[in-house]
Amino acid sequence: MWDQITDAADPAHVAAVLALAGTATPPRGEVVVIAIDGPSGSGKTTLATAVADALGAPIAHMDQIFPGWDGLAAAVPLVVAQVLEPVARGKEAAYRVWDWARDDWGGTLTLPRHRFLVLEGCGSSVGPARPYAAVRVWVDAPRTERMARGIARDGEAFRPHWERWAAQEDALYAADRTAEHAHLRLQTGRPS
Repeated sequence: MWDQITDAADPAHVAAVLALAGTATPPRGEVVVIAIDGPSGSGKTTLATAVADALGAPIAHMDQIFPGWDGLAAAVPLVVAQVLEPVARGKEAAYRVWDWARDDWGGTLTLPRHRFLVLEGCGSSVGPARPYAAVRVWVDAPRTERMARGIARDGEAFRPHWERWAAQEDALYAADRTAEHAHLRLQTGRPS
């Protein structure tokens, strides 16, 4: 499961994130964590990759941390414990990677130390992860377009998974009011 769209990131969106990152003060530790959150298919991975490339920074993908198709909420404490807390303490972060093909945990990915860390994916700025993020970005797109992007990438057979995942997103984001806590809100795709 990867939330990557084929288009390049909007240069204005990248510039806006970089401007915030350039003036951000880390709330915990010395690393500026840039959390790029929002529903699946909105373009988070595309934006995060462009931002990480521009900064020469490591990127952590929530899609590698979710423990399966029902693991959205469970991934938030995992990313806090394995990535955000160690980085805030000046330690090296390493997280277990979910193997989607095996439907089980795979290896471990270690993140190199850097002044910036880009954390992208659903739930990256939710609840207990929020206080670690110096820059919180919310990326969204019309729901029908997000679903179409996911199905185009993964195939029609994955529609039930996408629908199940979308229900988890709706519940988590509504309870957390995640978009309201963003420093920057971005829209991709065509207006609905």
